[in-house]
Amino acid sequence: MRPLFLSLLVLALASPARGQAPDGKALFEANCRKCHGAAGQPSPAMKKMIPELPTWDAAFFAKRTDAEIITVLTNGKGKNMKPYKDVLKPDEMAALAKYIRTLQP
Repeated sequence: MRPLFLSLLVLALASPARGQAPDGKALFEANCRKCHGAAGQPSPAMKKMIPELPTWDAAFFAKRTDAEIITVLTNGKGKNMKPYKDVLKPDEMAALAKYIRTLQP
């Protein structure tokens, strides 16, 4: 009985609290940083590999709503960005869209 209790306790502590908003920064670090760079500025090497990879600057965000960003997250874009519809929940995509806007210079 004790191992089961300990397992449930560990699981409960590792799971986010119900009602807690998703952490956009953690989602970015886990899913986006590799290609888009630490601040939404892809590295020169990544830009060379994927020339169409955008830089997230004021001009980028001025042309896009959060809904449009979520659509790209959901469906992917081109051959290099996979869809995240089976990876992220809708509230996580919304948190991610909100977070990446904080990266613009």
